[in-house]
Amino acid sequence: MTKKRAAYKTYTREFKLEAVRLMETSDRPSSEIAMELGIRRNQLYKWKEQLSQKGNEAFTRSVGRPKREDQSAMTTLKQENARLKEENEILKKAAAYFARELA
Repeated sequence: MTKKRAAYKTYTREFKLEAVRLMETSDRPSSEIAMELGIRRNQLYKWKEQLSQKGNEAFTRSVGRPKREDQSAMTTLKQENARLKEENEILKKAAAYFARELA
């Protein structure tokens, strides 16, 4: 059985804005601020860059993969179909293996 990856941690727009504000106004190093907030240092720089490029439009959820509950029924069915096909192939190989042993 494969292990599922942990879900990405998401942060609110307000958290990101406050983190960037802290980084810009504080005299402490960005690595210290990032450690205090529980994020990576380079994430602060990415958020700062996004804010400078997009302004008020920064940190809106307009890109990326939709959340599980937002996926269409068709997408969910396609994923399940692919998983079932893979399981079927595994069972076929196992049946062939055991049939060879019996012969």
